[in-house]
Amino acid sequence: MAIVPHFSEVVAASGYGVRILAAASKSATHPGSKLNSSLVSQKVPSSPQLGFLFEADPEVREQTSPRRSRNRRTWLVSQLVAEAREAVEAEFGDVWVEGEISNLRPALSGHLYFTLKDADAQLPVVLFRRQALLLRFRPEDGLHVRVRGKVSVYEQRGQLQLVAETMEPVGAGNLQLAFELLRDKLKAEGLFDQERKRALPAFPRTVAVVTSPTGAVIRDFLNIAGRRYAGLNVVVVPVAVQGDSAAVEIELALAQVNEGGLADLIVLARGGGSLEDLAPFNSERVARAIAASDLPVVSAVGHETDFTIADFVADLRAPTPSAAAELITEAHHKVEELVAALSNRLTRAARFQILQARQRFGRVAAERTEQRVTTALHRRQQRLDDLSFHLESAISEQLGQQRRQVAELTSAVLRQDPRRRLAITREMLAASRTRLNHAMTRSLAAARHRSQSLSAQLQSLSPLAVLQRGYALVQDENGTLVRSVTQVNADQAVHTRLSDGTFTSKVTATVPNKNRRNSKRTI
Repeated sequence: MAIVPHFSEVVAASGYGVRILAAASKSATHPGSKLNSSLVSQKVPSSPQLGFLFEADPEVREQTSPRRSRNRRTWLVSQLVAEAREAVEAEFGDVWVEGEISNLRPALSGHLYFTLKDADAQLPVVLFRRQALLLRFRPEDGLHVRVRGKVSVYEQRGQLQLVAETMEPVGAGNLQLAFELLRDKLKAEGLFDQERKRALPAFPRTVAVVTSPTGAVIRDFLNIAGRRYAGLNVVVVPVAVQGDSAAVEIELALAQVNEGGLADLIVLARGGGSLEDLAPFNSERVARAIAASDLPVVSAVGHETDFTIADFVADLRAPTPSAAAELITEAHHKVEELVAALSNRLTRAARFQILQARQRFGRVAAERTEQRVTTALHRRQQRLDDLSFHLESAISEQLGQQRRQVAELTSAVLRQDPRRRLAITREMLAASRTRLNHAMTRSLAAARHRSQSLSAQLQSLSPLAVLQRGYALVQDENGTLVRSVTQVNADQAVHTRLSDGTFTSKVTATVPNKNRRNSKRTI
């Protein structure tokens, strides 16, 4: 384990020789200068350190070697920081750092940013989303942790940082502390409340067992379930029950069983193991998948002394997978035991009754016994005859009722005969057609009479009719109607229209009407 020091100490501890600026003594009093004083006197010739050269102060360089200033190398900031990052990552590519989490800032992308500090120093840390999803505990400010990763430089800020790969709490046991933190969190959310737990179905038809298909757990479960409830259907949903991918596989399996709708309840089973082996069942993913299940979930993880987060969230905890099989089949097994007990009692009672009957018949004479049997047989035959008569009477009455119902239904059907309705409809249609024809004839006659009357009135008012009575229309050369003698002059040609044609004439003189102004002139 190594504690990552300050950037200046990283450079000093990297094994490279460092030439200190000649003017370093002048800037040593600056608050930002924290160079190791033991390195001031250390001198290495002109070999490059960390990919760059430390040259002397410009004033000293001009006095000692004026030609050398022309060979001075000038770095871009990005180049210098990139070279420093590569050197630091090469030297501190895999380190463990222990400290206290401070200023934890989860990002929307899922990355975690925080500062790892102790009493004397602090170091920025970034834990990317993919690694953060694999954590088995919830990081919090003030938590003492051990972080594994590589030291790098964030070039945009020129800041030393630790790129974390994994992280574990330090103190009461890594997994145990993660277990306690997650337990307290889920308990505060109410996932352990007894009110939200559901009762198991008393007689399940199908049980989905989420477990490893190759372990002894499923064999023990099937043996016990088959012995106690032979009619139980068991669907094995294979998952990994150990390792980093186990929690994801269990979560997907629970969702798949709920979506399928083929099972009545789910059994989450695994054999015993260490706390590391049971880590998937102490994960938040599995706990929330159990809480979100629509089907009741039985947790049968580990031995009787093992407790996991899945046990607290599940609707029922079974000490072992074998105990889970017994709990599921308990109601059916009790019914079978009760049926077997009642069957034994019935057998013993029947045997006792037969024994008593034999004793009674043994004390009765044979002739009397035959007479009693014959009498009982006659009574049974007479009773049978009475029942036959009642049966015949009931059948006859029932047949009569059914015949009457059939007659009534037949009459109703005949009344609702579609052919009769069709004939009535046809008659109504013929009458309507006749009325329509009469109405159309009357309407056409009235329209024809009115049309002739209007035509006569129009003819009487037509200008042509006036012309036929001997009148004429006089127009000048332009076709303008002549209404007064003032519109024409002597020697002017005019056109006169009669009822049967038109002729052209010439005005020789105009004589106004003395009695009436604007009257027509003679032509």
